[in-house]
Amino acid sequence: MDKSTIVNQEVVDKVVNSLPDEEILYDVAELFKVFGDSTRIKIICALFESEMCVYDLAAALNMTQSAISHQLRILKNAKLVKFRRDGKMIYYSLDDEHVQQIFDAGYQHIIE
Repeated sequence: MDKSTIVNQEVVDKVVNSLPDEEILYDVAELFKVFGDSTRIKIICALFESEMCVYDLAAALNMTQSAISHQLRILKNAKLVKFRRDGKMIYYSLDDEHVQQIFDAGYQHIIE
């Protein structure tokens, strides 16, 4: 950047010094990409209510089990959803309270 075009060097320096590392910014951007799919949002909303298996999620959301499984894999990889095994059944739930906080912030932004 041409320093002759900087209006307030102090502000520029403050901003440059406060930016998170590139790797962190990339990871945050990747996280928000996961929220960019309405099917995944529906699954997250369903899991606000209850821990559920793939079969019940598919029935509740009127989708195929294959489609639900695919989206759950993405949500698991993003650490938004966790699972537990009970015999042959696998039950999914939100990974932690941050998932609902992220959703709620976006939801409030849209409805206000």
